Amino acid sequence: MSQLTWMLGLIPDWIWTLVLIAGILGILASWVLKFIPFVSTYSLPIQIGSTIALLIGVYFQSAIANENKWQAKIADLEKQIAEAQNKSKETNLIVQEKIVTKTKVIKERGENIVSYIDREVIKKEEIIKYIEMCSVPKETIELHNQAAEMNKAAEGKK
Repeated sequence: MSQLTWMLGLIPDWIWTLVLIAGILGILASWVLKFIPFVSTYSLPIQIGSTIALLIGVYFQSAIANENKWQAKIADLEKQIAEAQNKSKETNLIVQEKIVTKTKVIKERGENIVSYIDREVIKKEEIIKYIEMCSVPKETIELHNQAAEMNKAAEGKK
C-alpha cells in the first residue's frame, strides 16, 4: 500500500485539486442540469463517478495538507537543531575558556609551591650557617651529646 501511495505521490498536487473540482462540478451538474437529455440519461453514473472523484480528491488533498504539516514540523526541528548546535559551540567555547583558566591557576599554584619550598630550603641553609657559626663551644655540645647517650644506656638497662 505504501508503494501505491508513493507512486501516486509522484503525481503533481494540482492534478488532485482538479479531480476534487471535477467531482464537485459533476455532482452539481447531475442535480442541476437534469433538463439536458445526456445528463438526465446518465445522471446516476455521473453521480457515482463524481462522488468517487470527490472522495479521491478530498483524500489526496488531506494527504497533501498532512505532508505539508509534517514538512513544516521538520523545517522547524531542523531550525531548532541548528540553534542548538550554535548554542553548543558557544557553550564549548565557554567550557574551554574555563579549562584554560583552571589550568593556568593550577600552574600558578604549582609555581607558588615551588617558590615557597625554595624559600624554606634557603631558610634551612641559613639555619645551618647559624649552627656552624654557633658561639657555643664544641666541648659543651660534646658533653651534652654524651649525657644524652648515657640516658639512653640507663633507660635500656631498666
